[in-house]
Amino acid sequence: MFLRLLAALPFIGILLGVPFVNRVEPLVFGMPLVLAWIVLWVVLSAVIMAIVYRFDPVNRQAADAAAEVRS
Repeated sequence: MFLRLLAALPFIGILLGVPFVNRVEPLVFGMPLVLAWIVLWVVLSAVIMAIVYRFDPVNRQAADAAAEVRS
């Protein structure tokens, strides 16, 4: 349940957060706020998906099975 909620965060952050930051000022690293928001969520999406992949029980079982085959 927690992993599904975590996986939904990028969707929520990009689609539901953009209307709240839809302005040009302030500039963040030379980008309008809305563009910086989207770039931030693209990077966070990769980090969040790596966390979901790491803690997903299905991937853990596959890793355990692969370790048994190697030994």
